[in-house]
Amino acid sequence: MRLGISSYTYAWAIGVPEHPPARPLTATGLLDRAAGLGVHLVQVADNLPLDRLSAPQLEAFEQHAADLRVSLEVGTHGIHPDHLRTYLHLAERLRSPILRVVVDTADHHPTEDEVVETIQGLLPEFERAGVCLAIENHDRFPAKTLARIIQRMDSPYVGICLDTVNSFGALEGPEVVVETLGPWVVNLHVKDFVVQRASHKMGFTVEGQPAGQGQLNVPWLLQALRDQIQGRRGSTSVQIEPNAILELWTPPEQALSDTIAKEEAWAAASIAYLRQFVPG
Repeated sequence: MRLGISSYTYAWAIGVPEHPPARPLTATGLLDRAAGLGVHLVQVADNLPLDRLSAPQLEAFEQHAADLRVSLEVGTHGIHPDHLRTYLHLAERLRSPILRVVVDTADHHPTEDEVVETIQGLLPEFERAGVCLAIENHDRFPAKTLARIIQRMDSPYVGICLDTVNSFGALEGPEVVVETLGPWVVNLHVKDFVVQRASHKMGFTVEGQPAGQGQLNVPWLLQALRDQIQGRRGSTSVQIEPNAILELWTPPEQALSDTIAKEEAWAAASIAYLRQFVPG
């Protein structure tokens, strides 16, 4: 397991919908952030889509990663076959062992059967490329449904990207998600959080925190996953050891510039904390 950052570590700096920064953080700039933190792994996800880079931009990004000795992981959302093929080719080119995917897009929410049928049709291509498709728990499907999807496909080239907060949207906390999906985890999004009662007392809010400063039990999380990995058996078990990718849900300040500054401070504090448990 290695420690890395993501384009979702710096979501505000890259650009949140309706909150565009004056100078958005680029893919190459994200590599520089990693180098500044002493981290040598970067996951580029759907908020910084690599397929929209021009050929010269992609070449420069690839070269800059090599110069900084930063390994890359590729991510996207949507499971249309042509789209997944595009990102599979990017994963091959950038030597990403996984392709992290959120199955939903804004206008497409596939059923369980559609997910299975679509991905099964592409599995031979992933197998030939040696790239594992990492399906993220992204709040719509309960963990048991995601586990069933993985079991139905029965391939070492399909696994889980486990996010520690997303499944609150499906009324499931980290313990349930890790216990249910742990055997198939090939990528981990470490995202700390706090659940607290709203000021008016009528309900709760879930907000992000720097790693180690919220309610996520990071030592338990990492040990539980390591135990699950050691228990993997059989020819169809996923064999990729998951990397720990820092993601942040940074609550906004009144000024976007202050939010971006807070996000950067949170990233530095989080990486410093996580180094106790995961090599950088």
